[in-house]
Amino acid sequence: MPCIGKPVQTGASEGTDRESVRKWAEATEEQLPLERYRFDPPVSPHLASREGGIRIDLGAFEFPKAPAGRKWIVEGAGGVMVPLNERDLMRDLIQRIGFPVIIASRTTLGTINHTLLTLAALRNAQLPVCGVVLIGEKNIENRRAIEHYGNVRVIGEIPSSKHRSRCAA
Repeated sequence: MPCIGKPVQTGASEGTDRESVRKWAEATEEQLPLERYRFDPPVSPHLASREGGIRIDLGAFEFPKAPAGRKWIVEGAGGVMVPLNERDLMRDLIQRIGFPVIIASRTTLGTINHTLLTLAALRNAQLPVCGVVLIGEKNIENRRAIEHYGNVRVIGEIPSSKHRSRCAA
């Protein structure tokens, strides 16, 4: 199992991604580090931190070296261009961490535009993109358009959580 982290979590009052991943991966609490910043309101990190009287500081993020044979998977919060504070965006945190990027895109209406804009922002920042994972109902035309216009590979497809639940039953 890889080391999985989520540096910033908002909407914690509705549950956290860490909790969901722990259940899906059948991981122990110790296998998943706590979020560096965790906020209850389901809003952008910059708003949640401001409301909480805390400034998200890029210098506070460090990931230890993954144990032999394992790699880190680090989940963002809200998208590449989401503000973290008055100056920094999620893109800046991605640069600081220095890991290659896999874009997770929903397959719903608007995904082509959203994915191509995300690719443009990452490439403009000279961040390495490994590919795109599509999440939701399969849509071959969206996949073709993203691969063609984005000059990127779709490296995976994950059914919606509703569908995964039915498959697991």
